[in-house]
Amino acid sequence: MDFQFPKDHESSSSSTASSLIQRDVECMRDYYRSGITKEASWRKSQLKALLSLLHDNQEHIFNALKQDLGKHHVEAFRDEIGTLIKSLNYALKNLKQWMSTKEVKLPKIALLSTAQVVHEPLGLVLIFSSWNFPIGLSLEPLIGAVAAGNAVVLKPSELAPMSSSLLASTIPTYLDDKAVKVVQGGSDIGQLLLQHRWDKIFFTGSARVGKIVMSEAAKYLTPVTLELGGKCPAIVDSLSSSWDRQEAVKRIVVGKFGTCAGQACISVDYILVERKFLSTLVELMKVTISKMFGENPRKSNSIAKIVNEQHLMRLKGLIDDPLVKPSIVYGGSIDEDHLFMEPTILVDPPLEAQVMADEIFGPVLPIIALEKIEDSIEFINSRPKALALYVFTKSKTLQRRLISETSSGSVNINDAIVQYAADTLPFGGVGESGFGKYHGKFSFETFSHEKAITKRSFLTDFWFRYPPWSYHKLQLFQNAYNFDYPGMLLVILGLKSHQQASLFNN
Repeated sequence: MDFQFPKDHESSSSSTASSLIQRDVECMRDYYRSGITKEASWRKSQLKALLSLLHDNQEHIFNALKQDLGKHHVEAFRDEIGTLIKSLNYALKNLKQWMSTKEVKLPKIALLSTAQVVHEPLGLVLIFSSWNFPIGLSLEPLIGAVAAGNAVVLKPSELAPMSSSLLASTIPTYLDDKAVKVVQGGSDIGQLLLQHRWDKIFFTGSARVGKIVMSEAAKYLTPVTLELGGKCPAIVDSLSSSWDRQEAVKRIVVGKFGTCAGQACISVDYILVERKFLSTLVELMKVTISKMFGENPRKSNSIAKIVNEQHLMRLKGLIDDPLVKPSIVYGGSIDEDHLFMEPTILVDPPLEAQVMADEIFGPVLPIIALEKIEDSIEFINSRPKALALYVFTKSKTLQRRLISETSSGSVNINDAIVQYAADTLPFGGVGESGFGKYHGKFSFETFSHEKAITKRSFLTDFWFRYPPWSYHKLQLFQNAYNFDYPGMLLVILGLKSHQQASLFNN
């Protein structure tokens, strides 16, 4: 997410906005302290209300995503509405278990003691969402925050104005508006929000803005989850059967061009392939793109548009680079009037070019040829850690090596993108691709504090745990922690001797 100040807010008073935010923050914190949001009934009611919001406003969401990003209704349902409905049903089904107190064991030295772990909400949390999945990336973390019992301020991205406006108009109608608020605006509003103390900040967007969020959060030692991105590679082995090759290419093409036109943090950013398989892969890519999007993808209605002119010109600049232009083997055309860029394939662009340095975030796919596929390990390790690593191979050895010898937010073997939809898997990055995780129970835990609780009886105690110290007490401690059978006898004797001696007796 890049904060930008929208023109229709340019005349707004910063001081007025600041005072309104201050008022809302104070009221929401008081409401949270009342304990209402901690109740299981409140949490369930909010999750059910979100389900109703999605069902009742499905057509409005379709229209908003079409206007903001040119997404077809099928893509919008697959990647946002449907995924959210699934997540909400999963949370409702498992909320009681997530909230339950967990009994844990203590060391045997902790005689007559019990221990528990309880999940408590963090308090008042701030969520910054991104423009590429403006509904999904707003409501997915909101599900976790509400399930955990928090009060929430949601700041949608101003770069998807129709979706942002839809969230701002519907959420107060369906959810408890004393505990969940939507704040719209540009970079000035984002900066004002960051001036306040929060109990958690959840940010999805670019590393550049993520650094700003972390810097501001550090003033209050506020915990932060950063969902960033990076250059996610796909390693494509020279698969032996034509069926395997076709399936691999189909999954890569839909994971790149068929998912918000490549404007996704988990999109395939580039491909690594053996040189002997390069020409075969390129031809399969061309055929598959034509089958999915037609000879003229602009007319297919199955590929999203670029979010705005600024991003379109950025992408145009990547392929207009004189060093890169000769590497274009497919596509490359741009329709500025309709913010459209044709799926574009590059073969062996210079590694020092910008297209291989920055996250592409668009429908441009470089293919890099290697002498042998095992060289992909060194190639990947020479670059920042990716949010996702996609591996297309039937070789168990290569799979094991890529899992054990590289680091990334996730590893996906023989498919792309699907990890995002899994409620049972943690979704998040590592290193420069972000930190923290969410989805399913991991969302609940991200917005919760695991509080440790111990209880002990007054009935008896080990007398040697108290000063003054002696060598004899050291021996008793050593035996107690080792707890071998002879040691057990000494500890028991040490316990019994307490009944005949003073508490502070040596």
